[in-house]
Amino acid sequence: MSSPAPVTDWVHDFDHTDPRWTENPYPIWDDLRARCPIAHTNRFLGVYLPTTYEAVKEISRDTEHFSSRRVVVRNFRPEPPPPAPPITSDPPAHKHAKQILLPPFAPEAVAKLKPRIRAICNELIDGFINEKGCDAAARYTRYIPTRAITIMLGVPEKDGDLFIKWIHEILEVGLNDDAAVMQAVREMVGYFAEQIEARKKHPTDDLIATLMNARSEDGQPLTDMHVQGALRLLLVAGIDTAWSAIGSSLWHLAQTPADRERLIAEPELIPTAIEEFLRAFAPATSGREVMKETTVSGCPMKPGNMVLLSFPAANRDPAVFPDADKIIIDRKENRHIAFGVGIHRCVGAHLARMEMLVAIEEWLKRIPEFRLDPSGGVKWSEGSVRGPRQLPLLLGKA
Repeated sequence: MSSPAPVTDWVHDFDHTDPRWTENPYPIWDDLRARCPIAHTNRFLGVYLPTTYEAVKEISRDTEHFSSRRVVVRNFRPEPPPPAPPITSDPPAHKHAKQILLPPFAPEAVAKLKPRIRAICNELIDGFINEKGCDAAARYTRYIPTRAITIMLGVPEKDGDLFIKWIHEILEVGLNDDAAVMQAVREMVGYFAEQIEARKKHPTDDLIATLMNARSEDGQPLTDMHVQGALRLLLVAGIDTAWSAIGSSLWHLAQTPADRERLIAEPELIPTAIEEFLRAFAPATSGREVMKETTVSGCPMKPGNMVLLSFPAANRDPAVFPDADKIIIDRKENRHIAFGVGIHRCVGAHLARMEMLVAIEEWLKRIPEFRLDPSGGVKWSEGSVRGPRQLPLLLGKA
């Protein structure tokens, strides 16, 4: 498959898979925000890109003109799109689909998981702490949310490698390769079908069982399509975003000794710093489909187009965040929308925050000195979730 043509006009022909965007999208967003707050491209079958905080919030809350039935912008738009409730649900179906998932991700439920996540972080660190360096993405950040989700789903932790494979195929390879997406979905359907059948014979108390035992608003069991779609959502959304956020935080700390030293001296500041990392390095961008003609920020938006709803760009808007391009780990006011806004605000926000907090706490306790390895390159993910996929670090004092 040939590579897309390089972008020469970001206002009228942007491409969120262009290598320059993948490497460092922030100057691109700053330029667009100043020149044209809502860009458009004919690539990916037509997409709008809002870059201001207000425009992103407005579109997120407007379920009349914008549908969530598709949430990934890619070169293919199957009809009907594969459901992954509640993220792909519109009102009124969305509310009940989300309510089913709220209890397992409530603060008290997440708190019970915290000791196990802390133990996982230390098990992972044990594997490389005596080495001179490591790829923190390959050996630490990706396994924390992956193993957390396997525990919540009640499946073997070794299956996490399968999950990582499917995430890569759906969110990166699949942007331009529909066959890769469909293959990954088929494999996931087969995997979860086996898990569901096993629980029919031997009932369990886990997330899969929660969905199997849930009822629709009319009191009927959820359809297999609903259960399967929700499980795919939990797997993909529950892993990649947290993995990316933890990695971006370590990437910043590796090259900012002053912040690292302050967090070690003042560990009580870590929760505040986590919120700033979420603002500055928000990992997730979501899609919406324009269903009815409307105007946002003076820009006419027409049906048949998608919207690339960039929460990361919104979080860098200087109209809302003073010194938006600076990472201020004790930032007092931080109305970031890294977890989205409106009815689709992330159901897993409490879990993600806990994973980030524990991952950074345990790393700084055991590896207070680390820096980027100049002989290796940081590689960032492509597409709708941004985070380091390769993060080579040198451990110990220089």
